[in-house]
Amino acid sequence: MKSSFSRSFCITAAILLIAMTILGASFQMQVNQYLTNQTVSNLQKNADAIADLASAYSRNGGLSNRAFQLNLIIASQVSGADAVVCDSEGNVVLCSDAPTGCEHQGLQLNREYLHKVIDNGGDTATGIIRGLYTDRRYVVSEPIPDGDDVGGIVLVSTPTLATTQIMNRISNIFLTAALFVVLISVLAVTAFARRESKPLKDMAKTATAFGHGDLEARVKVEDEYSEEMEELAVAFNNMAVSLQKSEYQRQEFVANVSHELKTPMTTISGYIDGILDGTIPPEKQEHYLRIVSDETKRLSRLVRSMLDISQLQKEEGIPEEKKMHFDLEDCAGQVLITFEKKINDKHINVNVDMPEHPVYTMANPDYITQVIYNLIDNAVKFCPEGGNLGLTIKEGGSKAYVSISNDGETIPPEELPLVFDRFHKLDKSRSQNRDGWGLGLYIVKTIVCSHGEDISVSSKDGKTEFTFTMPLVN
Repeated sequence: MKSSFSRSFCITAAILLIAMTILGASFQMQVNQYLTNQTVSNLQKNADAIADLASAYSRNGGLSNRAFQLNLIIASQVSGADAVVCDSEGNVVLCSDAPTGCEHQGLQLNREYLHKVIDNGGDTATGIIRGLYTDRRYVVSEPIPDGDDVGGIVLVSTPTLATTQIMNRISNIFLTAALFVVLISVLAVTAFARRESKPLKDMAKTATAFGHGDLEARVKVEDEYSEEMEELAVAFNNMAVSLQKSEYQRQEFVANVSHELKTPMTTISGYIDGILDGTIPPEKQEHYLRIVSDETKRLSRLVRSMLDISQLQKEEGIPEEKKMHFDLEDCAGQVLITFEKKINDKHINVNVDMPEHPVYTMANPDYITQVIYNLIDNAVKFCPEGGNLGLTIKEGGSKAYVSISNDGETIPPEELPLVFDRFHKLDKSRSQNRDGWGLGLYIVKTIVCSHGEDISVSSKDGKTEFTFTMPLVN
């Protein structure tokens, strides 16, 4: 598996190689075409001039004229091109190498090529002139006009070697520059890739540590990080915080459940064993069996509460099809009636303050009934003998405010933010309020929040009050 650095390096190297190859090939083609065109253009001019000169001297003494021979030598030396003059039969009569006589004189051109030049009024080619030169050349041929006839042809040529040498020098310069550019680019890409891959390595190292149980592991965000890397690092750290919180909550949940289950299970096991081994006499067995039954029911309520919470969290909000239009006053009054016996047993004074008209809301009536039940149950439980319990419903804007209050000990300010936490109890020893699991208020908050509403608590001067909102429907 390739690293991020090696991938970046390979991709950049491949792009550079392809780019330099294309650039080099294009550059060489353009330069070669330019040099070829320039050379042929110059040869064309020379051929035209020599053909005109030959035509003039052909009418005044013939091509063997001494002045023409000297002019041919001068033209050849000035242009740097070789010139050959042939008669109308294709026989070489003059050569710029040695106008008065050379190895080329007396040779005869291919008649097919001769007629091609005469018929086309000239010809341009690149190759070897068989019988004259053995090297590869640029050749321009022009006919020599002689009145209405053609007195012969002129071949002006120059070796392609000069152009090839120029191209080789250009290629060497380009190759040297290309290697220098590639080297600088590779060094720059190497430094850049290492710098860019460092945050990824740091994140991988942190993720490995986090995966091995170091929940405090975080990615250190450096100033030189790019914007994308910084966003990734921040997202990773946020995820780590969320996972750490979830893990702590899971550990706390397991610890709390274990603690809550241990006491009733120990009680049930102890009493059952006592009945089976005869430690508990028959006349007391019914009493202890009732205790076992009560503990079993408490365990059942715990499981049911946990299932309710799980279902609410799974739904992530109450579906609209489960909401109904109902009267909050009627719902709260029905719940209050179910506590009549407990209220009378503790001689609690109940103060009800509701509007004289129905207060309608759109919510799940079963869940809201449970919310009011849990809040009143807490209020009755913590209200002292002869204390006061209040149930108030008010309207404000588009909301209905339901408040349930009770007299009793003031909740310490540092405890108020924790009262809705799962398994939280004010009595840390859990020796009191054995009927509760610390899930009642957690369920209340979960239900209210699932409706998109909110719940708050205040406690001062011996009075505690819970208030939650519901949408008000006319």
